[in-house]
Amino acid sequence: SFTDISGIQVPYSLTYQQGDSVILVQPNNKLAGLTKYQFKISNALRSATNGAFTNPVDKLLITRIDSTRKFPAITDNELLDKVQQQTFKYFWDFGHPVSGLARERNTSGDVVTSGGSGFGIMAMVTGIERGFITRAQGLARLQTIVAFLKNTAVKVKGAFPHWLNGTTGAIQPFSTNDNGADLVETSYLMMGLLTARQYFNGSDVAETTLRTDINTLYNNVEWDWFRNGNQNVLYWHYSPDKGWIMNMQIKGWNECLITYVLAASSTTHGIPPIVYTNGWASNGGTGFVNGGTFGSYQLPLGPSYGGPLFLAHYSFLGINPNGLSDTYANYLTQNKNHTLINRQFCMNFGLAGSGYSDSIWGLTACDIPGSYAACSPTNDRGVIAPTAALSSMPYTPAESMAALKFYYYVLGDKIWKEYGFVDAFALRETWFASSFLAIDQGPIIIMLENYRTGLLWNLFTSC
Repeated sequence: SFTDISGIQVPYSLTYQQGDSVILVQPNNKLAGLTKYQFKISNALRSATNGAFTNPVDKLLITRIDSTRKFPAITDNELLDKVQQQTFKYFWDFGHPVSGLARERNTSGDVVTSGGSGFGIMAMVTGIERGFITRAQGLARLQTIVAFLKNTAVKVKGAFPHWLNGTTGAIQPFSTNDNGADLVETSYLMMGLLTARQYFNGSDVAETTLRTDINTLYNNVEWDWFRNGNQNVLYWHYSPDKGWIMNMQIKGWNECLITYVLAASSTTHGIPPIVYTNGWASNGGTGFVNGGTFGSYQLPLGPSYGGPLFLAHYSFLGINPNGLSDTYANYLTQNKNHTLINRQFCMNFGLAGSGYSDSIWGLTACDIPGSYAACSPTNDRGVIAPTAALSSMPYTPAESMAALKFYYYVLGDKIWKEYGFVDAFALRETWFASSFLAIDQGPIIIMLENYRTGLLWNLFTSC
């Protein structure tokens, strides 16, 4: 028998050779690339004289990459347009029908994500600017979202949980003890809302009211409460019935710079500078400052090899790293070198058989076969997430464009779907995710726009 991995028979022809002691089995059609097939010969096979076939065969075959182009060639700008527009559908077409917020993933039902919704709001601003939807359509969706957040969604000290029920607004616990406010997710949501506030700057009643409501949401977040008794650090979680049980301080370097920026900016519940320097930056101590060289690149901040690439993306969807420096780092250098270290690791030291190359690279948090993992050079699972390289476009435009073209033209028949690129893939196992995640799709459309026009950077930093 000759079947694909789901058991569907492959049509084939037989040719007998060498006095019929060799059988040549040849598929009638070209086999698909990067696909698993099963080839079996059972011991029920008999010769013409009823001799038994003594050594059964059971082989898993995996075809190599089919490097032909799967789609017609288009210009780089047309390709960027296409990727942004297709990815936008995750937040627009698949947005929750009641709240308008972004679902955690494409199988989440009523579960919506606060942080991913912040990314989705920034994607909607991009969609208006790109002409995917009209300004009136975008405004109507934002009115739905903001009204739901203001009037329906459950908040704790003005902050939002990681997950909400998109219909009722009830808290959907992220884990047993994580059943209250998530300050980091709240900061991603506020980054998106403030970006929308700056964009919808009309003097009419609708846009004026939208801005007022967004201000109310932001001003009601009790950032200073999350100092947990006036400590000089912010805490990630607070539960209305379990208090500070999660006990997780928000300390850098990681994806949470935006949390301290927004807390420091609050005019109603602000934090003093010492909370930033002692808490987030650990006074420049271990765990924040790095200074080591990894491969060819020096890394100012963070863990060895930089950690997952989303550390260079989430906060910087709104915060513009260009020209941004302080005592600790130049933040464009930080993000660019983090990306180049990640890429160089993939090319030179990636997991054996992973298929990484100068066009297949980028380790970050994503789905993996059977689970989810924060992939990085120090936790390489053989899985590539398209968001890693694509969301790095502002830092490594040539290298990210090479990855984009390979993903679209060569792997497009496997990973280009209804909401853009699927979450992840593993050539080592010929595994292709069927999932889409808000926190991975959002940075693609946003960072491609920041690369092209700086739109979201300009809007957010105008606050």
